[in-house]
Amino acid sequence: MHRVQAFCAFLTRSIAWLVLGTAILGFVYPSSFCWLRPSHIGYLLGAVMLGMGVTIRLIDFKVVFTHPREVLLGCAAQYLCMPLISWVIVSIFHLPDEWALGVVLVGACPGGTASNVITLLAGGDLALSVGMTGVSTLLSPFFTPLIVWLLAGSTIEVCII
Repeated sequence: MHRVQAFCAFLTRSIAWLVLGTAILGFVYPSSFCWLRPSHIGYLLGAVMLGMGVTIRLIDFKVVFTHPREVLLGCAAQYLCMPLISWVIVSIFHLPDEWALGVVLVGACPGGTASNVITLLAGGDLALSVGMTGVSTLLSPFFTPLIVWLLAGSTIEVCII
């Protein structure tokens, strides 16, 4: 078990360099990633999430649950700032309707794994980021269609399985 903990500690300390190195490798030698297929995305996403998960301690989530104001404030910003910024971009650049709808839709969607990875790389509060992502994802079936309707005048169907 000691080796596993040592490896996880190494990954935690080195994650920024591993991400940067992989990005440079992909930029300089894009063919080195040609073996990847769309079916691999789920596994790679799982590996990224596991990598972030090993950096969070249970005590970190205690702070999230004992200070819900920060999580709710982050979610409010997510569903106010991002959609408004997307609407401003659409308005400034006079995008075609199809593109405008796509930009507004992306702005109205909750954060995801990428935002958590950036938080980890920046040395931010990963537990808070994961908590905000979870809450905003739970709220998304209600807020995403509403925001798209308000800002784009269109509706989208959300299927909950």
